[in-house]
Amino acid sequence: MRLLSTTILAAAALPVAVLPALAADPELTVFDWAGFEEPSIFQSYVDTHGDSPTYAFYGDDDEAFQKVASGFRADVIHPCSQMVGKYRDAGLIEPWDTDRIPNFDKIDERFLDSEVFRDDAGVWFIPTDWGATAIAYNSETVPAEDVASLGVFTDPKYQGRTSLPDSSDDVWALAYLATGVTDWDGVTDEQFAAAAAWLREAHMNVAAYWADPSEQAQLMASGAVDIAWSWNDGVVYLQADNYPVGFQREAVEGSSTFFCGYVNVKDGPGSEDKAYDFINAWLEPSAGKALLDTIGYGHTSTEAMATIADEPAVAEGLADIDVPVLAQTPNDPEQRQRQLEEFEKIKAGF
Repeated sequence: MRLLSTTILAAAALPVAVLPALAADPELTVFDWAGFEEPSIFQSYVDTHGDSPTYAFYGDDDEAFQKVASGFRADVIHPCSQMVGKYRDAGLIEPWDTDRIPNFDKIDERFLDSEVFRDDAGVWFIPTDWGATAIAYNSETVPAEDVASLGVFTDPKYQGRTSLPDSSDDVWALAYLATGVTDWDGVTDEQFAAAAAWLREAHMNVAAYWADPSEQAQLMASGAVDIAWSWNDGVVYLQADNYPVGFQREAVEGSSTFFCGYVNVKDGPGSEDKAYDFINAWLEPSAGKALLDTIGYGHTSTEAMATIADEPAVAEGLADIDVPVLAQTPNDPEQRQRQLEEFEKIKAGF
């Protein structure tokens, strides 16, 4: 069963700073989210080298950064967009040579529209995948009208029946949307305070904070919770197990989007040539279908997205919607740190 196998891999990542979770090609170590080790996504790398890279896994972006900053060695890392500046500021990554990436010009320009990603010094980030964060719910036990609003997360009716991600970025995107903020750049002190108060109220309903999508899916599949703030992949895993899951992206207050990609670690221990082979495999058009089928995400390559434009999963989880969307793009580092610290207090009950 996919849910169980992915959870085992994620659990294996706990001592990741000591031992990679999935050893394969010793000349390339990829530090990644569990689930992205599916060979079909980077099939040409496997075809060329006869094996997948060695994978080590993490549960959230801040955890990954702390491990790398503390000395864990990898060749490429898969952060989401708002973390790239942190890696740059810490001097942990170096620019990619786009002359060695033939399909770089097929990346949709909207995913490179930041000086954090590309400036006079070079290209620091190769965006590869994107998705949505919205309400996953048991469509047999939760009426559709209940998930028409993000207020479902604070509804006393669902006390002890909800789950939120153990991810500061995602929970603050939820809280800002729920309190009327649709752009997290330039958040005022009053807006921050209102979102924090909402999160404290939502915390009262939380049965568990999920660390990765397979854990979130298992919480729902087991009947422990009925509602979760979810990425696309949690929904895909539940659908694969025939769980009655709905994915509400059009709550009246809106939903969120994010995108992620790969950074090139400075002085990585493995083969630089293989790092480029890995990225080039990811950017092949065939990766679009593999990514959608295994995780439910969209691809940043316009050519890859063209190959899956008519897929039902695109219409369900990735299509344009008619409600506010808070895009998780690079934001002020100080504000992000403030959010992270406040979230830790909220989880601890303060």
